[in-house]
Amino acid sequence: MDSTVVGTGTEGNTWDGGNKPLKASYGKMMMWFFILSDALTFSGFLAAYGFSRFKFIKEWPIADEVFTHVPFLHGQELPMIYVAFMTFILIMSSVTMVLAVDAGHHMNKAKVTLYMFLTIIGGLIFVGSQAWEWATFIQGDYGAVQTKGGNILQFGKYETVDGKEKFKRVSIEDLAIATASERTQHERKNGLWYVDESPLPPFSVNEIYEGLKANEDVLVRTQIINEEGEKTILSREESLKRIKEDGKLVVKGANLVVNEYGTSLFADFFFFITGFHGFHVFSGVVINIIIFFNVVLGTYERRGSYEMVEKVGLYWHFVDLVWVFVFTFFYLV
Repeated sequence: MDSTVVGTGTEGNTWDGGNKPLKASYGKMMMWFFILSDALTFSGFLAAYGFSRFKFIKEWPIADEVFTHVPFLHGQELPMIYVAFMTFILIMSSVTMVLAVDAGHHMNKAKVTLYMFLTIIGGLIFVGSQAWEWATFIQGDYGAVQTKGGNILQFGKYETVDGKEKFKRVSIEDLAIATASERTQHERKNGLWYVDESPLPPFSVNEIYEGLKANEDVLVRTQIINEEGEKTILSREESLKRIKEDGKLVVKGANLVVNEYGTSLFADFFFFITGFHGFHVFSGVVINIIIFFNVVLGTYERRGSYEMVEKVGLYWHFVDLVWVFVFTFFYLV
């Protein structure tokens, strides 16, 4: 049987490279394919975060109590202010990238140079801010006690603020009463060879308990959120009993194992997703710097096209859009 394929007469015109799908060049199409695959990756991460959060919805940390710090304003609780600033900076960098692309369409080298420079500055500010936020999150704020079941117990007392009674957190440094301890940190030279122990907690559970007994106005707050959307505060008797019978480990800050703000899953997702996004922003900054120097050297002016600026602009807008979703999931919802 004859296996010859009968053509329609259009194959040559369609597939000989003369046609551009969606009127986009090969490079732009490949960038769109990369963005699509990366969007699916981020979608999977955020979906996993959403499922985990709603599974532990009563134990999940309250964002307004976690992200309260602003550089150079130590001791003041300003919920979400600095995160909003970071978001604003990244969105504005996306605006300057749009202006750079538009200037490239008009073959205006001076404006492309200026707007690319502003985009790089915005990206550097965002990456630096995210690094500072990580450091603050890891260092911790007030500290807490982890129970044998893995729950987090925080400390605080009622104070009258503007005529209203408000529960204010108390730091473990201000609460604990130091006692003599014979425990020393394990080192490679005095125990198992080539093995180091993790850093010791700042205080023992017994020191926290003694401090709690001495401060009669201090109460324990659990990580369970009640019907009013606030964490459950125990009575004085329940507070002492819970620390004495169920306290296991003193926690300060957050890492991949423990988290003073609540369930450790929150910290795990925070480090992974914001870190993955931060890596994308850092990569974008590096690429933008390379493109910026090419613009300064006149590389694209000689080519007669600033398409490379447009392609890196697509990536930058994608990173900006992803942050909008990360910001919504972690900080707002």
